[in-house]
Amino acid sequence: MMKKTLLTLMTMAAMSATALAAEIKPALVYGTGGKFDKSFNEAAYGGAEKFKEETGVEYRDFEPTSDTQGEQAIRNFASRGFNPVVAVSFAWTSAMEKVAAEFPDTKFVIVDAVVDLPNVRSVVYKEEEGSYLVGLLAGMASETGKVGFVGGMDIPLIRKFGCGYVQGVKAANPDAEVFQNMVGTTGAAWNDPVRAGELTKNQIDQGADVIYAAAGASGLGVLQTAADNDKLGIGVDSNQNHLHPGKVLTSMVKRVDLAVYNAFKDTQGDAFTSGVQSLGVEQDGVTYAVDENNKELITPEMQAAADKAKADIIAGTVKVHDYMSDNSCPN
Repeated sequence: MMKKTLLTLMTMAAMSATALAAEIKPALVYGTGGKFDKSFNEAAYGGAEKFKEETGVEYRDFEPTSDTQGEQAIRNFASRGFNPVVAVSFAWTSAMEKVAAEFPDTKFVIVDAVVDLPNVRSVVYKEEEGSYLVGLLAGMASETGKVGFVGGMDIPLIRKFGCGYVQGVKAANPDAEVFQNMVGTTGAAWNDPVRAGELTKNQIDQGADVIYAAAGASGLGVLQTAADNDKLGIGVDSNQNHLHPGKVLTSMVKRVDLAVYNAFKDTQGDAFTSGVQSLGVEQDGVTYAVDENNKELITPEMQAAADKAKADIIAGTVKVHDYMSDNSCPN
């Protein structure tokens, strides 16, 4: 009898676990630039894949190639009962405002923008803090005292990366010169590695020997050109050190994977919260990457300086200016 009761309880527990898993139908909409950009979108994909591997729960995703496709995908997923619907990119801000209002019972997450609705979680990052750390390393690694920054689309968010980088470079070398260029002014700027490579070569010709890419898939052109010219690149969003081992100084890792993974996991566990989540150095939302591909490039002095900067940022003794707070950069 006891065996039978135990069996019944185990069966019920299994059924309730299955029911819980069945209740969640996660969906993910990428930014334009492709799922496998080895950068921002691929980080989001990694978070979704981790959730699937851990739970066995499938998810659906969509790669928009235009702004209208993004809104259609978000609405389509919501209307078909997907929950949560996660959209990664500031480009989906107005789409999210419209669609989330139309589907108040669906949980939504947007990355890199703030949408103030009761069923939306907005995940933003302190990119200036992570960029400061890689800027510090760039300033210390540079032999010419000249470094570069190539951004994707010319928007305040990418200026925020550039501004944090400049502050870090100047902390290492106040006399350093920083060249800055943007790939373009439309969404196509995220997927133009040829143009990004041309800008990088121009900066190298002016003396830059370390170039930081914050440009989605376009950044692949920055890293390739730097490596081809025996200079150092700096990756972004995902750890890109492995793309050109020994030629990528470090990567500013932005944990977009966490935003996606947590959205799926929290919804599954009935622990979803709306509102703004801001992830910086303290929350391990942004950091710099050291692994077997770049450890020879990071000297003990550089490692110590970067670790001290991290601690100082967390303690508040180093305050990195956020370009988006006033659309200006002090340096």
